[in-house]
Amino acid sequence: MIHCSERVSSRWWGSMVCEDEELFAELPVVSPRPVKEGAGAVRVQEACRDQIELQVVDLDSLVCEDHRVRAVWAFVESLDLGPLYDQVGSREHVAGRPPIDVKILMTLWLYATIEGLGSARQLAAFCKRDHVYRWICGGVSVNHHTLSDFRVAHGGFLDRLLSESVSALVSEGLVSLERLAQDGLKLRASAGAGSFRREERLEVLLEEAEARVAALKRELHDDPQASSRRKQAAQERAARERVSRIQAAQERLQELKAERERRAKTNKAEVAKQGKLRASTSDPDARVMKMADGGYRPAYNIQIAGDPESQVITGIGIDTKGSDRGRTTPMLEQHRRRYKRMPRDYLVDGGYTKNEAIEWAFDPDNGPTRLYCPPTKTKHKTDPYAPRRRDGPGVADWRERMASPQGQAILRERPLFECINAHLRNRGLIQLNVRRWVKAKTILLWHALAHNLLRMISLRQAKATP
Repeated sequence: MIHCSERVSSRWWGSMVCEDEELFAELPVVSPRPVKEGAGAVRVQEACRDQIELQVVDLDSLVCEDHRVRAVWAFVESLDLGPLYDQVGSREHVAGRPPIDVKILMTLWLYATIEGLGSARQLAAFCKRDHVYRWICGGVSVNHHTLSDFRVAHGGFLDRLLSESVSALVSEGLVSLERLAQDGLKLRASAGAGSFRREERLEVLLEEAEARVAALKRELHDDPQASSRRKQAAQERAARERVSRIQAAQERLQELKAERERRAKTNKAEVAKQGKLRASTSDPDARVMKMADGGYRPAYNIQIAGDPESQVITGIGIDTKGSDRGRTTPMLEQHRRRYKRMPRDYLVDGGYTKNEAIEWAFDPDNGPTRLYCPPTKTKHKTDPYAPRRRDGPGVADWRERMASPQGQAILRERPLFECINAHLRNRGLIQLNVRRWVKAKTILLWHALAHNLLRMISLRQAKATP
C-alpha cells in the first residue's frame, strides 16, 4: 500500500528525473573505468596521523610577507620602549632568569586586540598552536599570568604612546586636530547586579571577610603539609582581596553620598525619590547605568574623541556618570595637555550641550574652541536659536552659528565619527574583563592604539597611491 505522501514524492522525483535528462542531455556519459583481469581491491593513499617524522621549517616562512602582523611588529620596533626596559631587573653579569622581551608582549597584545582577542588564557593557548602568534613569540614561551600582568601594568606608558603616535600622524599631514568630534558609549563592567550592597550589608560582609582571613592565617601556620599550605595561601590571598574590595566599596559609598548631597542642593525633589545608595563588592568603581537597549546594568561611561575625517582616536576618557552632560570640558583639557593646543571646531551630539561648557570652550584663555551641538529639547515651543537675555558671548555665538546653514552642515559630519564605536565593538570591546577604572582605562588605551595602528596603515597606503 502506497501512502499519499509517497505518491507525491515519487511523482515529484519522476518529474525531476525528466527535467534532469533534458538538462544534461548534451553531456557525455561517464562510463566506469575498465578493470584489468586479476586486479584486486581499490588502493588509495590513506591518512596516517601516528607517524613520527622530522620537519625542517622556520617560523618566518609560515607567515607571508604582506601579513598584517609584520606591520604590527615593525610599529613596535619603531617605538621608544626605554621606560619598559628600565623596569627589567635582569642585567648582564648578574644572576637571574631573563624575562620575556617587552617587544614580544607589546606585539602580542596589539595584534590580539586587533583580532578581537581579550583573554590572557586564550592568547597563551594561541601562542602554542597558531602560526602567527608563534611567529611573534619566536620560540619564547609565554603564560597567561605574564600576559595578564603586562596588559594592565603600563597605563601611563600607553597614554604617552597615544599622544606620540597621533602627533606623528599630524606631522605627516594624515590627521588634523582643527576639527574633532566626541562620542560616548556605555561599556559593561565586570560586575553583576547582585554584587551591589547597601552600607549596613557592607559592614557585615567586611567583618565576615576579616574573620575568614584570620582563620586562614591560623590554619596556614598550624598545617605542616607543604601542598596544603600552598592551597591555603591561595585561599588567604583571595580572602584578602575580598576584604580590600569591600573596603573600596565602602569608600565608594561615601563618595556617592557626597555627590548626592551636592545634587540635593539643586534637585531636591528628584534626589528625594531615589532609594538607598549601593556599591558593588566586585567592582566598586562600576555604576548601574541605562544601556542602549533600555536595560540597567553595571557599566562605565566611555568617552572617545578623534578626527571624523581620518577616523583616528585622539583622546579617551572613562567616567562613572550615566549622563554625557559636561563631558566636553575634561576631554578638551586632555587635548590641551596631550598636544599643547585646542581644536578650532568641536562636534558633539545633543547630550553634551551645556551652557557652561560652551562658554568655557569659547574663552580665549582656553581655546577658543567653537562647539557644534544641537540644542537640548525643552517643553517650551520657542526658537532654541533666538538670543536670550542671560546668554554669554560664547552661547550667543553658538546660537548664531548653529542657526546658519554652514553650522548645520558642519554638525552633520559628527555621525561619521560613530564608525569608530562600531569598529571597537567588532574587536570585542563589549564587556570589560578587568575591575576598577584604572585597569579599564588601560584596556581602552590598548584598543585606541590598535585602532590607530590600522588607520595609520590605511592612511599611509592611501597617501602613497597616486
